[in-house]
Amino acid sequence: MADAELPASDEPTRVHVSRDEFRNGMSLLAGAVNIVTTDGPAGRAGMTASAVCSVTDSPPTLLVCVNRSSSAGPAFLQNDALCVNTVGPSHQELAMAFGGRTGMEDRFAAAEWTTGASGAPILSGAVVSFDCRVSKRAVVGSHEVIFAEIIGITQTSGQPALAYFGRRFHELGD
Repeated sequence: MADAELPASDEPTRVHVSRDEFRNGMSLLAGAVNIVTTDGPAGRAGMTASAVCSVTDSPPTLLVCVNRSSSAGPAFLQNDALCVNTVGPSHQELAMAFGGRTGMEDRFAAAEWTTGASGAPILSGAVVSFDCRVSKRAVVGSHEVIFAEIIGITQTSGQPALAYFGRRFHELGD
């Protein structure tokens, strides 16, 4: 019996959508609006992110994606503390500041903050804040995927949440 010829590569051919197709598709994936903060040896920094999701409840863990080349990136890549602050409509302007070209000090000066057990800034009046310690990291393309174990939760009852969908903010209420 003759040996079967193997393909030139064992790797399957990968097909990707274009960057624009990806971004357009992602604009239709609704996500909570979060101001993610950090503090530690690399300094205090923060960014607005919808790339946050739960991983497991044992131990309670979130996943946060950080663009490595963003202004906040270096601090998140080096610090081991972070806080995911899920915001509501009253923080829409703050979310814009943390998502744009506003200087880091000006971002933090625009709101009231406390410090969590991790050392990360917690936004006063956030819908919910998850104070976390980084447990694992992975690099995927332009982003660092950070796994963060939750060590504390602060909630503000009766607050509507803010979602991002179709490149716009939307209020979510009861």
